Amino acid sequence: MVLGKVKSFTVTYDCLNDSNVPVFASGDSVSGRVIIEVTGEIRVKSLKIQAKGFAKVRWTESRNAGSNTAYTQNYTEEVEYLNHRDILIGHERDEDNSEEGLTAIHSGRHEYAFSLELPQTPLATSLEGKHGSVRYWVKAELHRPWFLPMKTKKEFTVFEHIDINTPLLLSPQAGTKDKTLCCWFCTSGPISLSAKIERKGYTPGESIQIFAEIENCSSRMVVPKAAIYQTQTFKAKGKLKEVKQLVANLRGESLSSGKTETWSGKMLKIPPVSPSILNCSIIRVEYSLMVYVDIPGAMNLSLNLPLIIGTIPLHPVGSRTSSVSSQCSMTMSWLGMALPERPEAPPSYAEIMTEEQRRSLEVTSARDELEGSLFAYIQEFRFQPPPLYSEVDPNPDQASRTEERRSDTCPSR
Repeated sequence: MVLGKVKSFTVTYDCLNDSNVPVFASGDSVSGRVIIEVTGEIRVKSLKIQAKGFAKVRWTESRNAGSNTAYTQNYTEEVEYLNHRDILIGHERDEDNSEEGLTAIHSGRHEYAFSLELPQTPLATSLEGKHGSVRYWVKAELHRPWFLPMKTKKEFTVFEHIDINTPLLLSPQAGTKDKTLCCWFCTSGPISLSAKIERKGYTPGESIQIFAEIENCSSRMVVPKAAIYQTQTFKAKGKLKEVKQLVANLRGESLSSGKTETWSGKMLKIPPVSPSILNCSIIRVEYSLMVYVDIPGAMNLSLNLPLIIGTIPLHPVGSRTSSVSSQCSMTMSWLGMALPERPEAPPSYAEIMTEEQRRSLEVTSARDELEGSLFAYIQEFRFQPPPLYSEVDPNPDQASRTEERRSDTCPSR
């Protein structure tokens, strides 16, 4: 008898959204099918699936251990969120090649349904970062006597819902700063900056209204600007690694000496970025709005206002519902929405840094096209390197701290 062959072996998901992209949240049911297409009859010991979800962190650093001696230090950490197994055909044990208890699969296409419940506890949102990732997948294994197991795997995306319709995320954010420039014994007037935004929580596709007042009483020409930054923080063995990247920006008019500029709700659009990740012990994704004054030849005057990027958008009071199904429906509608027009290309992060900071940070450039549906962007975002980023050491040495203390002194023109 001539044994049949497996022509194809795949995993598919039952997607409940219009974009046909597998996106789930904690507590959701994940269902799908293992599809086997064979030419001729085959005999199978078992068909198993395993669903797994992990947050993993990994990076390496070089260390010196004396003259002409160096070694590499590895930093790794892992958190498991999901581990589910199921048997669709056969039994758990299939270590021998016995012909007993085999299941015959005839020529043609065959589908085997599976279903599992994601944990009710909060899950980390899917992410592909420079030094770590959060991934979820279903793997299928086909075992036959006298053959090596066939394996196939397909990932799915998890979004941990963040509802921005909460008092904390609806509260205004504001700040005020000023700076006086001097050169040796000569002192010019101060530069002052005050800024405010309506709330802390936003969703991709929204625009942040920035209310600000910039007064230039110095003798220099200055430029007010604003930018949104994403900071990814990775933790392993008690050490932190940070990656900061520019998300969007805008530029105001140049201000000569004695001039004042007022922003009465200047709009800064949020591109389709990954939501904030706040509940993972080894990976965090945070956002901030930086409103700053670019001062030639001196440290920039800047205000940092924290942001939370959520998944459930703002809606009127009275129409809110506490049901998980309603929240999921709203989120899926939001995820499939059309994106706003492409924002102007932002400058590099180096443009708003001091010379001391610029020497200590490595900046590389890459930009993704912000087009198509948000689902398409999220998939693209997870598998491509981040755009403009710089690595920040959260534990600077004593020399770096000395330089920071010097930043408050008056620079030379």
